[in-house]
Amino acid sequence: MKPDESIGLAAAAHLAERGVDFVLIEAGRQVGASVAQWGHVRVFSPWRYNIDAAARRLLQAEGWSAPDQDWLPTGAELVADYLAPLAGHPAIAPRLRLGVKVTAISRVGHDRVRTAGRDGAPFLLRLEGGGELQASAVIDASGTYTTPSVLGANGLPAYGEAQAAPFVDHALPDVLGADRGSYEGKHTLVVGAGHSAATTLLALAELADTRITWAIRAQNAGRTYGGGGADALPARGALGTRLRAHVDSGRITLAVGFHTYSITEDGGQVTVISRDPSGAEQSVTADRIVAATGYRPDHSIAAELRLDLDPILGSTRALAPLIDPNQHSCGTVPAHGVDELAHPESGYYAVGVKSYGRAPTFLMATGYEQVRSVAAALAGDWEAARDVQLDLPETGVCSSNLAVAQEVRVGLATGISGGLPATPLPLVTADAGGGCCG
Repeated sequence: MKPDESIGLAAAAHLAERGVDFVLIEAGRQVGASVAQWGHVRVFSPWRYNIDAAARRLLQAEGWSAPDQDWLPTGAELVADYLAPLAGHPAIAPRLRLGVKVTAISRVGHDRVRTAGRDGAPFLLRLEGGGELQASAVIDASGTYTTPSVLGANGLPAYGEAQAAPFVDHALPDVLGADRGSYEGKHTLVVGAGHSAATTLLALAELADTRITWAIRAQNAGRTYGGGGADALPARGALGTRLRAHVDSGRITLAVGFHTYSITEDGGQVTVISRDPSGAEQSVTADRIVAATGYRPDHSIAAELRLDLDPILGSTRALAPLIDPNQHSCGTVPAHGVDELAHPESGYYAVGVKSYGRAPTFLMATGYEQVRSVAAALAGDWEAARDVQLDLPETGVCSSNLAVAQEVRVGLATGISGGLPATPLPLVTADAGGGCCG
């Protein structure tokens, strides 16, 4: 799973352990605000993969008892049993600012063009509603939860997509709980081939008198079904096995080769037309659409910083070949840290799911190693920063959208490839939340 709020809090834990001053900024009004939105979802990774090592040490020193390492927590349990206690730790709580959103990041006295004295200038963070904050480095774990991908094929919105917005929900609605009335007895079209789509499909299958159509661009659903019993995370393997059974039985109608082209509303329903590259069309008329088509990064807040982004994924150029979903699943991504996350803008690091751009191969454990490495570099311990290690479960197939539960996205501000400015300034961590993959 990918909760970035947990990544940002983990960064804070590592900085606290190393005695590095920081400020942790969370856009939500509560800790784990994005995770709470999918609090009803049970993730497929057990607790042992969901708790950062430094966070565990800090919490246990305060008498905290870790949950059962083999238990699969819900999003609500992640917040209540881990994120909230960590945010309340005396080493973190005084530095946490809730309900504060960063709208732009620059350098004091410098736009993107000006070079002279740049690396020695503190970062300037502009805050929503007025106010600014200066920092020696920025760790940006703001995630991608607020920027879902479009329904349309080719990366472009479908014709009529904006007008159809009242009929569209994004990944992981609470089908069996708060949102039940929107789906029970209706015909729902689920678009997407990732674990979030699978989770929603299985929930819909439990509702009576409910029609379900599942649309994917591929010609078969093998990638979504995954490794079954061979998956090192049994809950993820079971997800694909159960989904295949519903498709085989006809409970879920599978539409393959579906390239969403247009959406039109008529009489309280929406008709979605697919037009594939050959021009062949198919259509589905439904009452609701669940767009489980993934998320994409938004780098606009860093527009005045010098970023080296891969032109395909939107990650750093150095990280892209290590996370390429055409070559890797979540469990085969090699260890990486501060060097792969560095930009030409010395001191700015995007971590967590945002660091992966459009690649869906992110795991929470990967993010924990990222922030451990970055925090070590910020403390001047470059030997530890570059000693990156990662022990991941084989994942079979990774989601191209988000996995079973969306992991939180956190944001921090830190980093400098070569040392901090002479004047001590706080590090800033920006928490934004949202994500999911194990």
